Amino acid sequence: QAARSTRTIVIAGVPAGLLQDDVMADILTIHFQMSRNNGGDVEEVTYPTRNKGVAYITFEDQEVVESVLKKDQHLLQDKRLSRLYPLTVTRYCDNNDVSSSLIHLIML
Repeated sequence: QAARSTRTIVIAGVPAGLLQDDVMADILTIHFQMSRNNGGDVEEVTYPTRNKGVAYITFEDQEVVESVLKKDQHLLQDKRLSRLYPLTVTRYCDNNDVSSSLIHLIML
């Protein structure tokens, strides 16, 4: 089994404060398990985190990370949400935190 960090992605743009945290974690789990989102078996969802609107998703297989990252756009959709929410999906990096990952994204 691949190291946990290589099976984890960082999600930004999670709508904070709309629903209870455990409900939002469930919605994220469902989204990233769906084949239409290039998803697969989710091992764990970490939400909320100390960064507002950010979640971590750990998959059981590293291959799922690669396929999820290949999807052009992730739109979070659920009947409990009033609209679609675009999510930013990035690879988790062991040696830095989310803020430096976001800085890297901005610089791309």
